[in-house]
Amino acid sequence: MLSLYPTADHVLVEREQAQGVTKGGIILPDAAKTSTNRGVVKAVGDGKWQDGKFVETRVKPEQTVIFGAYAGSEVEIEGKKYLLMSEKDILAVIK
Repeated sequence: MLSLYPTADHVLVEREQAQGVTKGGIILPDAAKTSTNRGVVKAVGDGKWQDGKFVETRVKPEQTVIFGAYAGSEVEIEGKKYLLMSEKDILAVIK
């Protein structure tokens, strides 16, 4: 159970692990792996006030999302690394 809950329209995402093997079967060392821009939502804030109305956060926990290459701030919670980002940094939800 996480000990961190995002505020407003912020989202906590666990980034997917980079592939360690190429399509051709070549095993990549850790230094050659590039970070992926996909992850699973672990926690979301309630939403934010915009133009006098409360707008709920649209993404939900356990959804797989795609986010921008430089989105969010990396945080470490209980030994695991996560990205904490604004909902607007999420580009798409994968169904």
